[in-house]
Amino acid sequence: MIKFWNKRIQLGVLTENLELDDELKAIQKEIKDTIKKKFAGSLAIRMVDSGSCNACEAECNALANPYYDLERLGIYFVASPRHADVMLLSGIMTFNMTPHVKEAYAQIPAPKWVITMGDCPVMEGVFEKSYAINAPASEHVPVTHHIKGCPPSPKEIIEGILEFLRKI
Repeated sequence: MIKFWNKRIQLGVLTENLELDDELKAIQKEIKDTIKKKFAGSLAIRMVDSGSCNACEAECNALANPYYDLERLGIYFVASPRHADVMLLSGIMTFNMTPHVKEAYAQIPAPKWVITMGDCPVMEGVFEKSYAINAPASEHVPVTHHIKGCPPSPKEIIEGILEFLRKI
């Protein structure tokens, strides 16, 4: 045990990435300031899965952990599209989910935006057109911004949200 603690003291903390932390803090500050100006302090996002493998959703779940903590920045995931400002759409658009995605989009009060996430909604993923696929998503809802990746990391999602905020 003493051997372990001696090694630990010599090596220090290995899990911290100070460059990434500084970059992330700058992004978070800009997001918080922009949300304060454009959305009166809070941005409500309704996440809709239109037929995914759930990898994008797992990465979005990581945004709620203490390291990223989106709620501290004023970004909230809401359960009802009627409370949302933005729809975050993930997954390949399937025939079964297309009417539900359109209905959720219709329920979001104006002004409203759609952000697609991952490679599936834009047909860059592993899925090809088939009898069950009704993609790309831009044929069914007006897409404002796209976050690339399969799946995008939490940092890439945060950067994508910042790009979206700059765009509108």
